[in-house]
Amino acid sequence: MATRRSLITAAGVAAVLAATAACGSSGGGTGTADSVDFGAKPTGTLSAWGFNNADDVGKARIAYAAQKLDGVKIDMDQTNFDAQKFTTRLASGNVPDVVQMDRELVVTYAAQNLVLPLDKCLSADSVDAKQRWYPNVVADVTYKNQIWAVPQFYQPAAVILNRTLMDAAGVQDSDIDPSSPDKLVSAIGKLYKANGDVPATLGFNPQATGQINLWLTAMGGKVADADGKPTLDDPANAAAIELLKKIVDAQGGFAKYKSFTDSFDVFGEKNQFVSNQVAAEVDAQWYPNVLSPYKDKVKLGAVPFKGKDGQPVTQAGGSSFVIPARAKNPAAACKWALALTEDGAWSAAAEARAATVKEKNSINTGLFTGSPAADKAIREKYVTPSGNAGFDQVISTYYDIVSTGKSAGASPAGQQIKQEMLNAVTAALLGSKPIPKALQDAQAAAMGAYKNVVGG
Repeated sequence: MATRRSLITAAGVAAVLAATAACGSSGGGTGTADSVDFGAKPTGTLSAWGFNNADDVGKARIAYAAQKLDGVKIDMDQTNFDAQKFTTRLASGNVPDVVQMDRELVVTYAAQNLVLPLDKCLSADSVDAKQRWYPNVVADVTYKNQIWAVPQFYQPAAVILNRTLMDAAGVQDSDIDPSSPDKLVSAIGKLYKANGDVPATLGFNPQATGQINLWLTAMGGKVADADGKPTLDDPANAAAIELLKKIVDAQGGFAKYKSFTDSFDVFGEKNQFVSNQVAAEVDAQWYPNVLSPYKDKVKLGAVPFKGKDGQPVTQAGGSSFVIPARAKNPAAACKWALALTEDGAWSAAAEARAATVKEKNSINTGLFTGSPAADKAIREKYVTPSGNAGFDQVISTYYDIVSTGKSAGASPAGQQIKQEMLNAVTAALLGSKPIPKALQDAQAAAMGAYKNVVGG
Protein backbone atom coordinates (compact mmCIF):
# COMPACT_ATOMS: atom_id res chain seq x y z
CA MET A 1 0.00 0.00 0.00
CA ALA A 2 1.21 3.47 -0.79
CA THR A 3 1.72 6.11 1.78
CA ARG A 4 1.11 9.80 1.11
CA ARG A 5 3.94 11.74 2.69
CA SER A 6 3.55 15.24 4.10
CA LEU A 7 6.43 17.63 3.46
CA ILE A 8 7.46 19.87 6.34
CA THR A 9 8.34 23.25 4.86
CA ALA A 10 10.47 25.94 6.44
CA ALA A 11 7.28 27.33 7.96
CA GLY A 12 6.58 23.89 9.37
CA VAL A 13 9.99 23.82 11.04
CA ALA A 14 9.25 27.19 12.61
CA ALA A 15 6.00 25.76 13.93
CA VAL A 16 7.87 22.85 15.46
CA LEU A 17 10.26 25.24 17.19
CA ALA A 18 7.39 27.37 18.45
CA ALA A 19 5.64 24.29 19.75
CA THR A 20 8.77 23.31 21.65
CA ALA A 21 8.61 26.47 23.71
CA ALA A 22 4.86 26.25 24.15
CA CYS A 23 4.96 22.66 25.34
CA GLY A 24 7.13 23.64 28.27
CA SER A 25 4.18 25.40 29.90
CA SER A 26 1.27 23.33 28.64
CA GLY A 27 -0.79 21.23 30.97
CA GLY A 28 -1.35 17.50 31.06
CA GLY A 29 1.05 14.64 30.55
CA THR A 30 4.41 14.00 32.11
CA GLY A 31 6.72 15.18 29.36
CA THR A 32 9.44 12.55 29.95
CA ALA A 33 9.75 8.81 29.46
CA ASP A 34 11.44 8.45 32.86
CA SER A 35 8.26 9.42 34.69
CA VAL A 36 6.02 6.96 32.82
CA ASP A 37 5.26 3.50 34.19
CA PHE A 38 5.09 1.69 30.86
CA GLY A 39 4.53 -1.58 32.68
CA ALA A 40 1.27 -0.42 34.23
CA LYS A 41 -2.01 -2.03 33.20
CA PRO A 42 -3.61 0.21 30.57
CA THR A 43 -6.73 1.99 31.79
CA GLY A 44 -8.90 5.00 31.04
CA THR A 45 -9.26 6.63 27.64
CA LEU A 46 -6.72 6.44 24.84
CA SER A 47 -6.72 9.26 22.29
CA ALA A 48 -5.26 8.04 18.99
CA TRP A 49 -4.67 9.78 15.69
CA GLY A 50 -4.23 7.59 12.64
CA PHE A 51 -5.66 4.93 10.31
CA ASN A 52 -7.22 7.32 7.83
CA ASN A 53 -9.54 5.34 5.55
CA ALA A 54 -8.44 2.02 7.07
CA ASP A 55 -8.57 -0.96 4.72
CA ASP A 56 -9.18 -4.61 5.60
CA VAL A 57 -5.68 -4.89 7.07
CA GLY A 58 -6.04 -1.78 9.20
CA LYS A 59 -9.51 -2.67 10.48
CA ALA A 60 -8.39 -6.14 11.52
CA ARG A 61 -5.43 -4.76 13.47
CA ILE A 62 -7.53 -2.07 15.16
CA ALA A 63 -9.99 -4.73 16.33
CA TYR A 64 -7.17 -6.96 17.55
CA ALA A 65 -5.50 -4.15 19.53
CA ALA A 66 -8.82 -3.13 21.08
CA GLN A 67 -9.21 -6.66 22.45
CA LYS A 68 -5.71 -6.55 23.87
CA LEU A 69 -6.57 -3.31 25.70
CA ASP A 70 -9.87 -4.56 27.07
CA GLY A 71 -11.41 -1.92 29.31
CA VAL A 72 -9.65 1.00 27.63
CA LYS A 73 -11.86 3.39 25.68
CA ILE A 74 -10.17 4.23 22.39
CA ASP A 75 -11.08 7.55 20.77
CA MET A 76 -9.66 7.80 17.25
CA ASP A 77 -9.11 10.73 14.95
CA GLN A 78 -8.99 8.82 11.67
CA THR A 79 -7.58 11.57 9.48
CA ASN A 80 -4.26 11.97 7.69
CA PHE A 81 -1.32 13.23 9.69
CA ASP A 82 -0.80 16.96 9.21
CA ALA A 83 2.35 18.66 10.51
CA GLN A 84 0.72 22.03 11.13
CA LYS A 85 -2.20 20.45 12.97
CA PHE A 86 0.21 18.40 15.08
CA THR A 87 2.37 21.34 16.13
CA THR A 88 -0.73 23.41 16.90
CA ARG A 89 -1.99 20.66 19.18
CA LEU A 90 1.41 20.30 20.78
CA ALA A 91 1.51 24.02 21.54
CA SER A 92 -1.98 23.98 23.05
CA GLY A 93 -1.31 20.92 25.21
CA ASN A 94 -4.33 19.14 23.66
CA VAL A 95 -2.31 16.29 22.20
CA PRO A 96 -3.31 12.74 21.29
CA ASP A 97 -1.72 9.93 23.29
CA VAL A 98 -0.43 8.24 20.16
CA VAL A 99 0.04 9.49 16.60
CA GLN A 100 0.61 7.63 13.35
CA MET A 101 3.13 9.36 11.08
CA ASP A 102 5.61 8.66 8.33
CA ARG A 103 8.93 7.41 9.69
CA GLU A 104 10.72 10.22 7.86
CA LEU A 105 9.10 12.71 10.23
CA VAL A 106 9.94 11.02 13.51
CA VAL A 107 13.44 12.32 14.12
CA THR A 108 12.39 15.91 13.43
CA TYR A 109 10.12 15.73 16.47
CA ALA A 110 12.55 13.61 18.46
CA ALA A 111 15.26 16.25 18.10
CA GLN A 112 12.93 18.76 19.78
CA ASN A 113 11.85 16.28 22.50
CA LEU A 114 8.27 16.64 21.28
CA VAL A 115 7.84 12.86 21.31
CA LEU A 116 8.99 10.32 23.88
CA PRO A 117 11.86 7.88 23.41
CA LEU A 118 10.34 4.43 23.53
CA ASP A 119 13.16 2.18 24.71
CA LYS A 120 11.47 1.80 28.12
CA CYS A 121 8.13 1.19 26.42
CA LEU A 122 9.72 -1.69 24.51
CA SER A 123 11.53 -3.15 27.51
CA ALA A 124 8.38 -3.03 29.67
CA ASP A 125 6.73 -5.37 27.16
CA SER A 126 9.88 -7.45 26.66
CA VAL A 127 10.12 -6.36 23.02
CA ASP A 128 13.55 -6.76 21.46
CA ALA A 129 13.66 -4.30 18.56
CA LYS A 130 16.35 -6.38 16.83
CA GLN A 131 14.03 -9.38 16.85
CA ARG A 132 10.72 -7.69 16.04
CA TRP A 133 11.79 -5.43 13.14
CA TYR A 134 14.27 -5.39 10.29
CA PRO A 135 17.43 -3.42 11.19
CA ASN A 136 16.84 -0.75 8.54
CA VAL A 137 13.29 -0.21 9.81
CA VAL A 138 14.58 0.43 13.33
CA ALA A 139 17.29 2.71 11.96
CA ASP A 140 14.62 4.92 10.41
CA VAL A 141 13.33 5.86 13.88
CA THR A 142 16.60 5.85 15.83
CA TYR A 143 18.25 9.07 16.95
CA LYS A 144 21.04 9.54 19.46
CA ASN A 145 20.97 5.80 20.20
CA GLN A 146 17.31 5.84 21.22
CA ILE A 147 14.21 4.49 19.47
CA TRP A 148 11.49 7.11 19.09
CA ALA A 149 8.64 5.26 17.39
CA VAL A 150 6.99 1.88 16.93
CA PRO A 151 7.44 1.18 13.20
CA GLN A 152 5.06 -0.62 10.89
CA PHE A 153 5.26 -1.72 7.28
CA TYR A 154 8.28 -1.95 5.03
CA GLN A 155 7.55 -2.47 1.36
CA PRO A 156 10.84 -2.83 -0.50
CA ALA A 157 11.48 -1.84 -4.09
CA ALA A 158 12.48 -4.16 -6.93
CA VAL A 159 12.25 -4.05 -10.72
CA ILE A 160 9.05 -5.38 -12.31
CA LEU A 161 9.52 -6.65 -15.87
CA ASN A 162 7.09 -6.62 -18.78
CA ARG A 163 8.08 -9.90 -20.35
CA THR A 164 5.94 -9.29 -23.43
CA LEU A 165 8.20 -6.41 -24.41
CA MET A 166 11.40 -7.94 -23.07
CA ASP A 167 10.92 -11.16 -25.04
CA ALA A 168 10.04 -9.31 -28.24
CA ALA A 169 13.25 -7.24 -28.02
CA GLY A 170 15.44 -10.18 -27.01
CA VAL A 171 16.43 -8.49 -23.74
CA GLN A 172 17.38 -10.78 -20.86
CA ASP A 173 16.54 -10.30 -17.19
CA SER A 174 20.24 -9.90 -16.42
CA ASP A 175 20.41 -6.87 -18.73
CA ILE A 176 18.22 -4.82 -16.37
CA ASP A 177 21.03 -4.18 -13.94
CA PRO A 178 21.92 -0.72 -12.56
CA SER A 179 25.27 -2.09 -11.37
CA SER A 180 26.26 -2.48 -15.07
CA PRO A 181 25.32 0.92 -16.54
CA ASP A 182 26.57 0.24 -20.08
CA LYS A 183 24.62 -3.00 -20.30
CA LEU A 184 21.50 -1.33 -18.87
CA VAL A 185 21.64 1.62 -21.28
CA SER A 186 22.15 -0.79 -24.19
CA ALA A 187 19.06 -2.75 -23.13
CA ILE A 188 17.07 0.48 -22.84
CA GLY A 189 18.04 1.28 -26.44
CA LYS A 190 16.54 -2.02 -27.62
CA LEU A 191 13.31 -1.50 -25.66
CA TYR A 192 12.63 2.23 -25.97
CA LYS A 193 10.10 3.42 -28.54
CA ALA A 194 8.98 6.92 -29.46
CA ASN A 195 6.38 8.63 -31.60
CA GLY A 196 8.55 11.27 -33.19
CA ASP A 197 10.44 12.68 -30.23
CA VAL A 198 7.77 11.77 -27.68
CA PRO A 199 8.23 8.57 -25.61
CA ALA A 200 5.76 5.78 -26.35
CA THR A 201 7.43 2.93 -24.43
CA LEU A 202 10.11 3.27 -21.79
CA GLY A 203 12.80 0.65 -21.76
CA PHE A 204 13.30 1.24 -18.07
CA ASN A 205 11.43 3.56 -15.73
CA PRO A 206 13.87 4.30 -12.90
CA GLN A 207 11.31 6.29 -10.86
CA ALA A 208 13.95 8.99 -10.92
CA THR A 209 12.37 11.16 -8.23
CA GLY A 210 9.97 8.76 -6.50
CA GLN A 211 12.73 6.28 -5.65
CA ILE A 212 15.67 8.65 -5.32
CA ASN A 213 16.71 7.27 -1.90
CA LEU A 214 17.01 3.80 -3.43
CA TRP A 215 19.35 5.09 -6.14
CA LEU A 216 21.49 7.00 -3.66
CA THR A 217 21.90 4.19 -1.14
CA ALA A 218 22.42 1.56 -3.85
CA MET A 219 25.24 3.58 -5.35
CA GLY A 220 26.91 4.15 -1.98
CA GLY A 221 25.55 7.62 -1.32
CA LYS A 222 23.73 9.06 1.64
CA VAL A 223 21.70 12.13 2.51
CA ALA A 224 22.81 12.47 6.14
CA ASP A 225 25.65 11.29 8.36
CA ALA A 226 25.37 9.34 11.60
CA ASP A 227 24.55 12.55 13.49
CA GLY A 228 21.82 13.55 11.06
CA LYS A 229 23.78 16.31 9.32
CA PRO A 230 23.07 16.66 5.58
CA THR A 231 25.55 15.11 3.15
CA LEU A 232 23.84 15.88 -0.14
CA ASP A 233 27.10 16.80 -1.85
CA ASP A 234 28.57 13.34 -1.22
CA PRO A 235 30.42 12.29 -4.44
CA ALA A 236 28.53 8.99 -4.46
CA ASN A 237 25.28 10.94 -4.72
CA ALA A 238 26.65 12.66 -7.81
CA ALA A 239 27.49 9.26 -9.32
CA ALA A 240 23.92 8.05 -8.75
CA ILE A 241 22.45 11.13 -10.44
CA GLU A 242 24.88 10.79 -13.35
CA LEU A 243 23.55 7.29 -13.94
CA LEU A 244 19.95 8.48 -13.72
CA LYS A 245 20.71 11.20 -16.26
CA LYS A 246 22.13 8.62 -18.69
CA ILE A 247 18.96 6.57 -18.28
CA VAL A 248 16.48 9.41 -18.87
CA ASP A 249 18.57 11.02 -21.63
CA ALA A 250 18.40 7.69 -23.49
CA GLN A 251 14.60 8.00 -23.37
CA GLY A 252 13.90 11.50 -24.62
CA GLY A 253 15.33 13.51 -21.73
CA PHE A 254 13.91 14.20 -18.32
CA ALA A 255 11.19 16.67 -19.32
CA LYS A 256 9.63 14.30 -21.85
CA TYR A 257 10.21 11.28 -19.62
CA LYS A 258 8.48 13.03 -16.71
CA SER A 259 5.55 14.20 -18.82
CA PHE A 260 5.09 10.65 -20.16
CA THR A 261 5.21 8.95 -16.76
CA ASP A 262 2.83 11.54 -15.30
CA SER A 263 0.27 10.41 -17.90
CA PHE A 264 0.28 6.78 -16.71
CA ASP A 265 -2.99 5.29 -15.47
CA VAL A 266 -1.00 3.84 -12.55
CA PHE A 267 -3.95 2.49 -10.57
CA GLY A 268 -6.31 1.80 -13.48
CA GLU A 269 -7.11 -0.78 -16.10
CA LYS A 270 -4.93 1.03 -18.65
CA ASN A 271 -1.88 1.06 -16.40
CA GLN A 272 1.60 1.21 -17.89
CA PHE A 273 2.05 -2.58 -17.95
CA VAL A 274 -1.28 -3.37 -19.55
CA SER A 275 -0.71 -0.57 -22.06
CA ASN A 276 2.89 -1.67 -22.75
CA GLN A 277 4.22 1.77 -21.83
CA VAL A 278 7.10 0.31 -19.80
CA ALA A 279 9.33 -2.71 -20.32
CA ALA A 280 10.82 -2.53 -16.83
CA GLU A 281 10.10 -0.33 -13.85
CA VAL A 282 11.27 0.18 -10.27
CA ASP A 283 8.27 -0.43 -8.00
CA ALA A 284 7.58 -0.90 -4.32
CA GLN A 285 6.09 -4.17 -3.09
CA TRP A 286 2.56 -2.80 -2.91
CA TYR A 287 2.34 -2.32 -6.67
CA PRO A 288 1.81 -5.99 -7.60
CA ASN A 289 -1.44 -5.70 -5.60
CA VAL A 290 -2.51 -2.98 -8.03
CA LEU A 291 -1.60 -5.14 -11.01
CA SER A 292 -3.19 -8.37 -9.78
CA PRO A 293 -6.70 -7.66 -11.16
CA TYR A 294 -5.10 -7.50 -14.61
CA LYS A 295 -3.16 -10.74 -14.25
CA ASP A 296 -4.65 -12.14 -17.46
CA LYS A 297 -3.65 -9.08 -19.47
CA VAL A 298 0.04 -8.93 -18.58
CA LYS A 299 3.05 -11.20 -18.59
CA LEU A 300 5.30 -10.16 -15.72
CA GLY A 301 8.56 -11.01 -14.04
CA ALA A 302 10.89 -9.27 -11.60
CA VAL A 303 14.56 -8.88 -10.74
CA PRO A 304 16.21 -7.39 -7.66
CA PHE A 305 17.59 -3.88 -7.88
CA LYS A 306 21.38 -4.18 -7.71
CA GLY A 307 23.78 -1.74 -6.10
CA LYS A 308 27.18 -0.72 -7.40
CA ASP A 309 28.70 -3.89 -5.91
CA GLY A 310 26.41 -6.04 -8.03
CA GLN A 311 24.47 -7.31 -5.01
CA PRO A 312 20.71 -6.96 -4.46
CA VAL A 313 19.76 -3.95 -2.40
CA THR A 314 16.51 -2.25 -1.53
CA GLN A 315 15.21 0.69 0.41
CA ALA A 316 11.78 1.72 1.61
CA GLY A 317 10.16 3.82 4.25
CA GLY A 318 6.90 3.27 6.04
CA SER A 319 4.79 4.62 8.87
CA SER A 320 5.09 4.46 12.64
CA PHE A 321 3.46 5.36 15.95
CA VAL A 322 4.89 8.04 18.23
CA ILE A 323 3.85 9.10 21.72
CA PRO A 324 3.83 12.89 22.15
CA ALA A 325 5.81 14.19 25.13
CA ARG A 326 2.65 15.68 26.68
CA ALA A 327 0.48 12.60 26.17
CA LYS A 328 -1.93 12.04 29.06
CA ASN A 329 -2.07 8.25 28.77
CA PRO A 330 1.36 7.19 27.47
CA ALA A 331 1.27 3.75 29.11
CA ALA A 332 -1.87 2.79 27.19
CA ALA A 333 -0.41 4.35 24.04
CA CYS A 334 2.64 2.12 24.35
CA LYS A 335 0.54 -1.03 24.78
CA TRP A 336 -1.72 -0.11 21.87
CA ALA A 337 1.12 0.64 19.43
CA LEU A 338 2.89 -2.59 20.31
CA ALA A 339 -0.34 -4.59 20.08
CA LEU A 340 -0.91 -3.25 16.57
CA THR A 341 2.51 -4.49 15.47
CA GLU A 342 2.77 -7.86 17.19
CA ASP A 343 2.47 -11.18 15.40
CA GLY A 344 -1.16 -11.70 16.45
CA ALA A 345 -2.22 -8.41 14.89
CA TRP A 346 -0.47 -9.21 11.64
CA SER A 347 -2.01 -12.69 11.64
CA ALA A 348 -5.48 -11.15 11.97
CA ALA A 349 -4.63 -8.72 9.18
CA ALA A 350 -3.39 -11.51 6.92
CA GLU A 351 -6.56 -13.50 7.51
CA ALA A 352 -8.65 -10.47 6.57
CA ARG A 353 -6.59 -9.86 3.46
CA ALA A 354 -6.90 -13.53 2.43
CA ALA A 355 -10.68 -13.23 2.66
CA THR A 356 -10.60 -10.14 0.45
CA VAL A 357 -8.35 -11.85 -2.08
CA LYS A 358 -10.71 -14.81 -2.25
CA GLU A 359 -13.75 -12.58 -2.65
CA LYS A 360 -12.13 -10.66 -5.52
CA ASN A 361 -10.55 -13.74 -7.12
CA SER A 362 -7.22 -11.96 -6.93
CA ILE A 363 -3.67 -12.98 -6.03
CA ASN A 364 -2.34 -12.88 -2.49
CA THR A 365 0.95 -10.99 -2.70
CA GLY A 366 1.56 -11.16 1.05
CA LEU A 367 1.97 -8.45 3.67
CA PHE A 368 5.29 -6.73 4.29
CA THR A 369 4.94 -5.66 7.87
CA GLY A 370 8.40 -4.52 8.93
CA SER A 371 8.67 -7.65 11.08
CA PRO A 372 10.68 -10.65 9.77
CA ALA A 373 8.77 -13.19 11.87
CA ALA A 374 5.37 -11.90 10.77
CA ASP A 375 6.43 -11.75 7.12
CA LYS A 376 7.67 -15.33 7.24
CA ALA A 377 4.53 -16.66 8.92
CA ILE A 378 2.21 -14.84 6.51
CA ARG A 379 4.12 -16.06 3.49
CA GLU A 380 4.07 -19.66 4.64
CA LYS A 381 0.34 -19.66 5.39
CA TYR A 382 -1.22 -17.41 2.79
CA VAL A 383 1.13 -16.91 -0.17
CA THR A 384 0.49 -20.04 -2.21
CA PRO A 385 1.00 -20.75 -5.92
CA SER A 386 -1.54 -18.71 -7.85
CA GLY A 387 -1.42 -20.51 -11.16
CA ASN A 388 0.24 -17.46 -12.72
CA ALA A 389 3.94 -18.17 -12.88
CA GLY A 390 4.87 -14.58 -13.64
CA PHE A 391 3.08 -13.14 -10.65
CA ASP A 392 4.43 -15.88 -8.41
CA GLN A 393 7.97 -15.02 -9.50
CA VAL A 394 7.35 -11.31 -8.85
CA ILE A 395 6.06 -12.06 -5.35
CA SER A 396 9.01 -14.36 -4.65
CA THR A 397 11.46 -11.68 -5.74
CA TYR A 398 10.12 -9.20 -3.21
CA TYR A 399 10.35 -11.75 -0.42
CA ASP A 400 13.91 -12.60 -1.50
CA ILE A 401 15.08 -8.99 -1.25
CA VAL A 402 13.33 -7.88 1.91
CA SER A 403 16.35 -8.69 4.08
CA THR A 404 18.69 -6.61 1.87
CA GLY A 405 17.18 -3.30 2.91
CA LYS A 406 19.20 -0.25 3.84
CA SER A 407 17.98 2.78 5.72
CA ALA A 408 18.21 6.15 4.00
CA GLY A 409 19.22 7.54 7.39
CA ALA A 410 17.46 9.66 9.94
CA SER A 411 17.85 13.39 10.43
CA PRO A 412 16.06 16.12 12.38
CA ALA A 413 15.71 17.89 9.03
CA GLY A 414 14.79 14.74 7.11
CA GLN A 415 11.91 16.12 5.09
CA GLN A 416 13.73 19.32 4.20
CA ILE A 417 16.77 17.28 3.18
CA LYS A 418 14.59 15.12 0.98
CA GLN A 419 12.98 18.12 -0.68
CA GLU A 420 16.33 19.76 -1.38
CA MET A 421 17.63 16.52 -2.86
CA LEU A 422 14.57 16.30 -5.11
CA ASN A 423 15.17 19.88 -6.21
CA ALA A 424 18.78 19.03 -7.01
CA VAL A 425 17.87 15.88 -8.92
CA THR A 426 15.25 17.70 -10.97
CA ALA A 427 17.63 20.53 -11.84
CA ALA A 428 20.44 18.12 -12.73
CA LEU A 429 18.28 15.85 -14.88
CA LEU A 430 16.77 18.82 -16.71
CA GLY A 431 20.29 20.12 -17.31
CA SER A 432 19.52 23.49 -15.75
CA LYS A 433 22.42 22.99 -13.34
CA PRO A 434 25.55 20.84 -13.48
CA ILE A 435 25.24 17.94 -11.07
CA PRO A 436 27.95 19.18 -8.63
CA LYS A 437 26.40 22.67 -8.53
CA ALA A 438 22.89 21.29 -7.98
CA LEU A 439 24.12 19.21 -5.05
CA GLN A 440 26.17 22.06 -3.58
CA ASP A 441 23.13 24.34 -3.61
CA ALA A 442 20.98 21.61 -2.09
CA GLN A 443 23.55 20.97 0.62
CA ALA A 444 23.66 24.64 1.59
CA ALA A 445 19.87 24.85 1.84
CA ALA A 446 19.63 21.56 3.75
CA MET A 447 22.26 22.68 6.24
CA GLY A 448 20.27 25.83 6.85
CA ALA A 449 17.18 23.75 7.58
CA TYR A 450 19.17 21.43 9.82
CA LYS A 451 20.53 24.32 11.88
CA ASN A 452 17.05 25.80 12.19
CA VAL A 453 15.86 22.57 13.81
CA VAL A 454 18.81 21.70 16.05
CA GLY A 455 20.24 25.16 16.60
CA GLY A 456 23.72 26.43 15.83
